Amino acid sequence: MSLFLAFLGVSFIVLATPGPDTAITIRNTLLGGRTAGVFTALGISSGQTIWALATSAGIVALLVASEPLFLAVKYAGAAYLVYLAFKALHEALWPSRQQDMADVARPARRLTAAAAYRQGLISDLGNPKMAVFFASLLPQFVPPGGESFAALLGLGVVFAVMTFTWLALYATVVAKAGDFLRRPSIRRTIEGVTGIVLIGLGIRIAAEHR
Repeated sequence: MSLFLAFLGVSFIVLATPGPDTAITIRNTLLGGRTAGVFTALGISSGQTIWALATSAGIVALLVASEPLFLAVKYAGAAYLVYLAFKALHEALWPSRQQDMADVARPARRLTAAAAYRQGLISDLGNPKMAVFFASLLPQFVPPGGESFAALLGLGVVFAVMTFTWLALYATVVAKAGDFLRRPSIRRTIEGVTGIVLIGLGIRIAAEHR
């Protein structure tokens, strides 16, 4: 039990540190409302569940050990974040007049739940830090003599559920403040800041060593 409680504590610290997942969830909530934010969180947690399953099966260890595969995932993930960043910057710098009027009149619905889920899933699966995180963190909290596959998978699923809960809370808070945050000037500022943050995160992922 003490190992599990320690795992929960470490997981909460990791979740409370803003990163690509938080930035994408906030942006998608502004674009598609609470539903889009929650589905983004669901996509991210689904990606983490896949990472957990791959860790339990030993696939992540092979990925981390293979330099070409690891670099491919790293650069693909970084490129996707930069792609989302440029979309955000485009919205900030060149919003359509029609869209600005719509933002004031009603909640944004430009992003569907399916698109939000897909963005969250791809963003998480393209983050090689998740591979290193799961491969290095989860084994430390498996009880000695315990069945490693089930224990690793269980811890990974717990982390994914915590992630979903945390990001869904973000989405709810942002959605409740939606009328204010969707004012054209505020929305464009948030899009611009989010774009810059995502570019920085993408560059950091691409440049980081394991």
